[in-house]
Amino acid sequence: MRFLAAIAAVLLTFSATAVAKPGFGALYYDGNVVGTVVPPAATPLEGIDPIYAVMGGVEGQLPVAGVGPGDKDYHGGKWAFYAVTWNMDAEPYLLTSGEEVLEAYMDGDLNLTRVIEMDFKCPIQRKVK
Repeated sequence: MRFLAAIAAVLLTFSATAVAKPGFGALYYDGNVVGTVVPPAATPLEGIDPIYAVMGGVEGQLPVAGVGPGDKDYHGGKWAFYAVTWNMDAEPYLLTSGEEVLEAYMDGDLNLTRVIEMDFKCPIQRKVK
């Protein structure tokens, strides 16, 4: 139950960024902050593009897109939702790209949990700031 509450908190943070950034939300992609084009639409079990919702991270941490416009593997923001949690012995640090998330996972700093019920569709813009 606490796990689902944490996921909901991350999604609310994602939605709350709409006031501060162009579009409807903000996230990291390839080291840059990018914005969403439309509000997210739930598409459970249909995600293809990895998106990482980092829980318990450092201040300023946004969700992280694994792919984006211009990548051959980008499917328009059909997001496969991954919950990211830090291991007890790891000191959280800012993650701004899918590569950094996967490297931190391989280093044993964090856990990735695929949550297919949280998949959604929401295209992103290439670069906001």
